[in-house]
Amino acid sequence: MLSQPAFSDILKALIRSPSVVGAEHSFFRVLQRELEERGARVTWYEGLLVAQGKEPDSLMLSAHIDRHGLICTGPDEFQYAAFVSGGRSDLLGNSVSEELMKTIVDRFTGEDVFAYEPWSGAYRGQGAIRSAYICPQRNNLIFELSDMAHLVAGTPVAFRDRLAVENGRLSGQLDNVLTAAILVFLFELGFTGTAFFTAQEEAGRSWRYLLEWFRRFGGSTNQLLVVDTSPYPDTDAAEQQQVVLRHSDANAAFNQSLTTRLADQCGNLGISYHFKDDYIRVQNEQLAAAGQPLKSLGSTEMGRIIAASGGLVDGTTLQIPTTGYHTMHETAAISACQAFLQLICALADLPCPSPEAG
Repeated sequence: MLSQPAFSDILKALIRSPSVVGAEHSFFRVLQRELEERGARVTWYEGLLVAQGKEPDSLMLSAHIDRHGLICTGPDEFQYAAFVSGGRSDLLGNSVSEELMKTIVDRFTGEDVFAYEPWSGAYRGQGAIRSAYICPQRNNLIFELSDMAHLVAGTPVAFRDRLAVENGRLSGQLDNVLTAAILVFLFELGFTGTAFFTAQEEAGRSWRYLLEWFRRFGGSTNQLLVVDTSPYPDTDAAEQQQVVLRHSDANAAFNQSLTTRLADQCGNLGISYHFKDDYIRVQNEQLAAAGQPLKSLGSTEMGRIIAASGGLVDGTTLQIPTTGYHTMHETAAISACQAFLQLICALADLPCPSPEAG
């Protein structure tokens, strides 16, 4: 699939376009152009871009488009955008877990960054992350940047990112520009259904924007397929399967019929898969036996919207296994991306290009 010039061009263009959590407007502009060039009818809503073909109810897919970055919160002061956008920087010590902050604090030191105007995407300068620390008075994660003292509060700062290809794997800040690019590519192949692109998923807010659309325009049956990446601890674990399914997450059980349909299609196409929730439950049995803390089943856009919609929206999820979660070096196997595309093409009744075509 990567050898397809159309897909390569889409992914390279999108991965270099900034889309920091809470400052996604300029990315939506880029996305709108890419989609309309491929014949989609595009409509903007708050936190949501909707692209539709000639048969919008035939298949509904959703991908979030925000990526992690920083936001200027004062003179020469920068915070993790997902915390600010999600309202998890309340200075009370009860919203942002100290464990999560400690995980993030050393993750991005030395990374190159650039600032941009959130609506137009206009360039506002570049620099690098010198250090990060947890401010005990404010219970917030504070970043120190070089060459960014001129920025005003509210300016987003994105990580400078480029796609890399090595040893059969893609590398970059893939979550979730990878599956967003695949949805755009579907319109290149003649997709006639609906693709949703949501903002602020990393802040836990995207499902609200999506649910509002269904409340306004959805019918009695809303079978939604949410696509994303799914983290694994290392390459060996990620490559045990080509795609990732779920029966449920920590919020809700997913649609059994649609989940079974995906699994059956995987069998028909020879695509290896497993269920992430079953994988975590097996791990938790081992952790419980060792007296260690258990892992959460995770919280997904699909689970949140099912739990909140009161039966209006139902569906399931499909994910690409990755390593290096929420870093600048998240990787995904090209073979997994190809299998993912092949599966969606089968659901949408589209011809799927072979990996060698191009």
